[in-house]
Amino acid sequence: MEFVRRDAPFMAPTASVPAIMRQVLYALIPAAIVHVWFFGPGLILNMLIAVTFCIGGESAMMVARGKSIGDAIGDFSAVVTAIILAFALPPLTPWWVTATAALFGIVVAKHLYGGLGFNIFNPAMAGYVVVLVAFPTYLNFWTVPRIGDIDYHYVDLFETLHYTLTGGLPEYLTVDAVSRASPLDAVKSGLSTMHTFAEIDANPMMGNFGGRGWEWISNFILLGGIWLMMKRIIRWHIPLGVFGGLLVPSIIMYAIESGANASPGFYLFSGATMLCAFFVATDPVSAATSPKGRLIYGAGIGFLIYAIRRWGSYADGVAFAVIIMNMAAPAIDYITKPRIVGHIWREKSRTGE
Repeated sequence: MEFVRRDAPFMAPTASVPAIMRQVLYALIPAAIVHVWFFGPGLILNMLIAVTFCIGGESAMMVARGKSIGDAIGDFSAVVTAIILAFALPPLTPWWVTATAALFGIVVAKHLYGGLGFNIFNPAMAGYVVVLVAFPTYLNFWTVPRIGDIDYHYVDLFETLHYTLTGGLPEYLTVDAVSRASPLDAVKSGLSTMHTFAEIDANPMMGNFGGRGWEWISNFILLGGIWLMMKRIIRWHIPLGVFGGLLVPSIIMYAIESGANASPGFYLFSGATMLCAFFVATDPVSAATSPKGRLIYGAGIGFLIYAIRRWGSYADGVAFAVIIMNMAAPAIDYITKPRIVGHIWREKSRTGE
């Protein structure tokens, strides 16, 4: 009789890393289309540049580490990092800013910690934070969304390409013709100058809940996140934690003084809240892993987003919130790890219960 030896794990995984990463990319396609409609083709150029430098950085690091390039590129993790990074950057971003963020995220935040599965920080957010600190002027240059009742110049492909390659607009265009303060910037500066939220909300850049254009992008990101939950790519704990951590303080502050605080719906549908809840905070490597820990981790991110937006120096704060909670994830997992059933049974056997 011949015994066949099978090593653990005995159950084959139902989904591979490449399959999971492809589902994440598919889920972002509708939001990307809406983003291009409202803000122009800059997102596409950002994606192309970010993907090029993420894959290039990944390949260079795999060669330096003496490992196969094909395995690293084939898992699509570098592509997912690039696409999320492109969503975080303004549609008009010089190529060297995007390249710096991509290379830092892949080379430093990912591979210097051991590569996929070992990085403690979300690579896309780490790259974004670096360029936000190094190139703050470029990171605040948001174009006006495509809406009919605002005087604006819709930036076409040629003009976007000109800015991406040179860092400047064509001679016949001025910054004021294509750019306005983002809704988060407008609310932050308006509240700091003693304007009420109702007065700020009358700005034509504001929509029903968040900024016009922004809220539609958030809606489609929400649909993509629901799709990922239905496909069991992500679980509900972290998104619920992010929403709870953001909404609870914003509801309390808005109830106390609605004039001096933005509405909870504005915080939920403006900026990168939805992207964070479903596509950034849910990164399985840098996030907490226990069910209770995921809720705490998500709630911490949500609360920090609100605190930074309301009292901090930056208009959004998603990247900083994620990076801070990435550092807290190991401690959260240690505190919230479930008890092992076998240990409980052994303890009861020893005490005679």
